Amino acid sequence: MSALLQLGSSLSPSPSPLFFNGTNSKLSIIKFYPSFPNKPTLFRNHYISPNLNNPRFLKSTITCSADAPQGSEVGLREKSVSVILLAGGKGKRMGASMPKQYLPLLGQPIALYSFYTFSKMPQVKEIVVVCDPSYQDIFEDAKENIHVDLKFALPGKERQDSVYSGLEAIDSNSELVCIHDSARPLVLAGDVAKVLNDGWHIGAAVLGVPAKATIKEANSESFVVKTLDRKTLWEMQTPQVIKPDLLKKGFELVNREGLEVTDDVSIVEHMKHPVYITEGSYTNIKVTTPDDLLLAERILNTAA
Repeated sequence: MSALLQLGSSLSPSPSPLFFNGTNSKLSIIKFYPSFPNKPTLFRNHYISPNLNNPRFLKSTITCSADAPQGSEVGLREKSVSVILLAGGKGKRMGASMPKQYLPLLGQPIALYSFYTFSKMPQVKEIVVVCDPSYQDIFEDAKENIHVDLKFALPGKERQDSVYSGLEAIDSNSELVCIHDSARPLVLAGDVAKVLNDGWHIGAAVLGVPAKATIKEANSESFVVKTLDRKTLWEMQTPQVIKPDLLKKGFELVNREGLEVTDDVSIVEHMKHPVYITEGSYTNIKVTTPDDLLLAERILNTAA
């Protein structure tokens, strides 16, 4: 899943003060939102640059709200997250003899990189791998190296069908569902921890990065309609984090109305529920083409 999201004005905060928790850049930010009248919203433990005049931070990053008692530090419990690892894609654009997520990346199948990253996180209770049964042995063979529960689910025709299949397999006591494309091997544990925290407080959160390129909207004949404001554009990544009950209600709506969605948080967007964008890293690329595979190798070699 890769997409660009333009932030709309409906979730933009009304003017409100910023409160410092000391002399560094750690803030408690209280905002009032039109969709939540008279309800203060508390965002804690977000680190920003000291430049408070940064328009991207003030206008784009804080886009939605979550109820939290002022002064509280409600946290996500250990072993409370179910990861749905999507590994059932065909990977046709790679032009290889097997799906791209199983190709070797510096000697290890691509899908195992994020698999191991999630398995080492204290918040994660289980990983539900959505894959063709013929590839289950790749994960079974790695089972002795992890300390979380391992489950499998069958992929569906479309992405949303595969997510739903994985959702049906998760533990009923899970407090968050974390959905990730196995073709994104380089996701950082620190970024995952941030998006899990945001998803816990808000209900739905997604990793994303600000768009670098100029984006133009075109018509069906490839003529430019308009140039979009880059300051409001974000490229979506995974993982995407949603509370299970919210995701289930979203699927009820999607199935009832026959909607097609291109990413997971779109399911809850249809319910008009706010979705928070957690700023991630540009290195969290999706390996789709041979060039992407070479780039992933260079990133790993640089980090080594």
